[in-house]
Amino acid sequence: MELNADFSKRVVVHSEREPWRASPMPGVERRMLDRIGDEVARATTIVRYAPKSQFSAHVHSGGEEFIVLDGVFQDEHGDFPAGTYVRNPPTSAHTPGSDDGCTIFVKLWQFDADDRTQFRKTMADGLDPEVDGVRTAELHRDDREHVTYREVAPAATLQVDAAGGIELLVIDGSLTENGEELVRGSWLRLPEGATLSATAGSAGAKVWIKTGHLPFAQAPAVGNGA
Repeated sequence: MELNADFSKRVVVHSEREPWRASPMPGVERRMLDRIGDEVARATTIVRYAPKSQFSAHVHSGGEEFIVLDGVFQDEHGDFPAGTYVRNPPTSAHTPGSDDGCTIFVKLWQFDADDRTQFRKTMADGLDPEVDGVRTAELHRDDREHVTYREVAPAATLQVDAAGGIELLVIDGSLTENGEELVRGSWLRLPEGATLSATAGSAGAKVWIKTGHLPFAQAPAVGNGA
C-alpha cells in the first residue's frame, strides 16, 4: 500500500474529517496519513484506543515515535498522559493499550537503524522564552532530524526554513498556511527545499514539527516486524 508516498509534493490531511478504520486488533482504529507498506510499513498515523483495548506484544524493528493527543496511553513502562512525546527505538518492545481510551499520533519505521535511545518527555516542559510570538521546546535532535514542540501566539507567524523537508501536526488551535486553514488534527508535509510560513488564528496554536527527515524516507525491510 502507498498513501501520500510522493515526498516531493506538499500534502495536507485534515485528519478529523477522515473516517476511523479498523486495525487488526479489536478496539484499535486508525486514520492513515502517509504509508509505504502493508501491516509492516513506514507509516504516519492517528491511532485511537477504545477503553480496555490493547495491542498484542511486539518488537519495533524499525522504531516508533508517538505523541499522546488525548487520554492516557499505557504499557509495561508506565502511563503516558496527553502531551507526552515518546521515542521507542529499533529493538524496543512493549504491549500497548489504554484502560480509559486514548488517541496518539504515531510514526513507524522512521529511525536510524542504529538508534537505541529510548525516552519520554512532556512536550511543554522546557519551552524557551517567546521570540516573535513563538515559544519552542526541543524534543529530539540527531544527524537525521530535528523534532520540536511550538506554541504560537494569536496572529503570530511561524517561520521554518530548515533543510530536508518539514512536517507539522496541529495539536490545538489553528494556523493558516498557503491560504489553507489547519485546525486541530491537521497534518502538513512540505517537501525538501520548501519553507513554512503559517499564521496562528485567534486562539493561537500548539504544534509538533519535524524537519530534515524526508531524504531518509524509504520502505521497511521486507519480513521484519512492527
